[in-house]
Amino acid sequence: MKLKTDILLIAGGLVAASLALSSCGEQKPASPSGDAAKTEATAPAAGGGASAAAPPANVPAGELVEIKPSYPKAMFVGTPVPVGDIPNLEKADPEAVKARLNFSLPKGTENVAKGKTVTSSDPLPIIGTLDLVTDGDADAADGCYVELAPGHQWVQIDLGAEYDIWKILLWHFHKQASVYFDVNVQVSNDPKFETGVTSVYNSDHDDSSKLGKGPDLAYTETNHGRLIDAKGTKGRYVRLWSNGNTANEMNHYIEVSVYGSPAK
Repeated sequence: MKLKTDILLIAGGLVAASLALSSCGEQKPASPSGDAAKTEATAPAAGGGASAAAPPANVPAGELVEIKPSYPKAMFVGTPVPVGDIPNLEKADPEAVKARLNFSLPKGTENVAKGKTVTSSDPLPIIGTLDLVTDGDADAADGCYVELAPGHQWVQIDLGAEYDIWKILLWHFHKQASVYFDVNVQVSNDPKFETGVTSVYNSDHDDSSKLGKGPDLAYTETNHGRLIDAKGTKGRYVRLWSNGNTANEMNHYIEVSVYGSPAK
C-alpha cells in the first residue's frame, strides 16, 4: 500500500526549532522530513497480538528464561485523527499490548543485533546514521532515528553468524501516530536475499511492493514497538522493508532488537 492522502495528521503547533539536541547526542531536525512536531497529546493504545509473545512450543518450560525488554517512554505529539482507508489496520487492543511486553525464550537467548553492522538500500540516509538501528536505544528523541529515502526501502542487519531467531522487536518512528506501509521482515543466510528467504512478518496485503502478499496487519507505531514471532527461523541476516508511512513518504527506523540463540 502506498501513501494515502487520508493520512494521520498531527494537529497543533511546532514543538521546537528545526534543530534540537537529542538524548542520542546529535543535533537533528525536530521531526522526520521536517514534519512539524506539534502539541502534546496522549498516545493511543496500540494493538499487537498477544500470540506474538508465545514461547516456542517445543521448548520445555524449565528451559525458558523471561526476557524483559527496555521500552522507551511515550513521546506522542499532536492529536491523531482517524486513519482512513487502510483495510488491514489492526484495532487497538491495550490488553494485548500488555500481554506481549515480556516474553519467555530458550535459555541463552539474547539481543544478537545490538552493535551489529547495518546496511541499507539507501546507504546515505537523509537523517541520522544506520548504526542507530542497533545501538540499543529505542527512544524517539530527535537524533535517535534514521530517515531513509521515499518509497520501498530496506535496512539489513548482519548478525555475524547464523542464529535461531525467536523474536524481533522493531521500532519505527513513534513520536507521531504513524502507520508504516508494507512492513516485511525477512530472514536469510544469503546477504543478497536471493535464496533461502523466510518472511516472518508481512503486512503488504495487496502485494504493492512486489514481494508477495502478507497476512499480517498494519499497525500504529508506539513506544512499545512491534514484537514479531520469528519461531526459531535460522539465519544470519535480517532485512526489514517498509514503503513510506501515513505521515510522509519516508522510511524511519529507531531500533531493531533480534532475540536469538546460536543455531543448532
